[in-house]
Amino acid sequence: MSHEPRIDVETRAQRVEHSLTAEQIERIAEALGEQGVWFATPPTRQGQARTADTIWDLVGDRPHEGHTATGRAAVHLAEGHTELTRPLILADGFGYGPSDLDGLWRWFNAPYQQGTPGFLDQLRTMGIDVVLLGFDQRHTHIQANAAVAVTCVQRVIAERQGDDQLVVGGISMGGIITRYALARMESERVDHQTDKYFSWDSPHLGAWIPLVLQQLAYLHEALQPRSDGPGQAELIRSPAAQQLLWGWVGDADYSGPVMTSSPLRAQFLDDLRRVGGFPARPYKLGLANGVGNGAGPDLPPGTPVFDLDFDPLRLVARIQPDMGELQNVGTLRFDAPKWTSATSWVPAFDGAPGGTLDSWGQIAKAMDLPIQDRFRSSCFVPAVSAIALARDPFQWQSDLYEDLTDLPKDETLLDAFCCDTANAPHGAVTRTLAEWFLEQLAGW
Repeated sequence: MSHEPRIDVETRAQRVEHSLTAEQIERIAEALGEQGVWFATPPTRQGQARTADTIWDLVGDRPHEGHTATGRAAVHLAEGHTELTRPLILADGFGYGPSDLDGLWRWFNAPYQQGTPGFLDQLRTMGIDVVLLGFDQRHTHIQANAAVAVTCVQRVIAERQGDDQLVVGGISMGGIITRYALARMESERVDHQTDKYFSWDSPHLGAWIPLVLQQLAYLHEALQPRSDGPGQAELIRSPAAQQLLWGWVGDADYSGPVMTSSPLRAQFLDDLRRVGGFPARPYKLGLANGVGNGAGPDLPPGTPVFDLDFDPLRLVARIQPDMGELQNVGTLRFDAPKWTSATSWVPAFDGAPGGTLDSWGQIAKAMDLPIQDRFRSSCFVPAVSAIALARDPFQWQSDLYEDLTDLPKDETLLDAFCCDTANAPHGAVTRTLAEWFLEQLAGW
């Protein structure tokens, strides 16, 4: 018998808030940490960013839901090139606010091995022109930013000298944006002239941020409303998060199904199917920051990460339990009022093999909480999602720990994929992934 994964909250956060005095609310808000967007990855500051040869301002080729997205592209010509000749487009991923193209360069070009040039420098040495594609609102609808990607592809084709085909893809959500853009162009019979598509730890089946941490972000806002800027849950409530996350909750009081709680995810998946799912013409490559042998990080389901008394505040937050009914994931108590959260039939995502995100670590830092190092990071993009396992995105949870080492070809929607040798940080440029990708491009 199958059950629909869901979450249930007892004692609504609003009732907790209304039963407290102003002084008590202030004390809780102080204990819960500072304002600021949670789960947003900070820009990469270390290393030197190469000055782009050209910067393009881009406008989406069409609006989505009345909004026309905008972005920019930084063109880095290959060694010896004075014109765009062999273009590779690399799109930025999930985050809040505008892309940092210098930070994207630093991230992808940081040396992954002593004595070896950075990944982007190696591409340029191979005669490949790198076009870094960024978005002014990374958190907006995927379809809107895909329209910016379409504009970028068309600009590259118009500027390119010769007739070499393109390589197009991206990191994280950037791989989903470019997947949709190329598929949309094919469905409209627009020639994207792309020979290879790639995704770098992209959540083809969905991504994961622990449900209890999403709720804590909303709880903080309920007790300390936003004033002069975005609140802790701003990224969680964004269209991009709703479209990408396997499980999503819209506020701290929500009780109900977690896979289908946002209509934006269902609408995006329907749009993706309508344009063909994946582009058919390019050879499709996938890179996963998770291992392929089914072994995830050591995060025992149901283990308390935070179990603290602030006197008189009590906070408990747990690693996602494995299935079961009404499994406690969080408790917040202040004198009499108590908020509790429990999940039913939700699998143990936190410990699944995959690219990791320091979600727990970010919360610990924001709230100034002690945390064991092994609990700082948990699965963000499961390996089965990054390699596009051939499953329905609403029905794939039973395969989280599947061994992918001898996966039959018809079990993935990609033509080739590579898993990492360890569960690395989401989007990390490791030796295993970089060398595999460079080999894939060697004959291009």
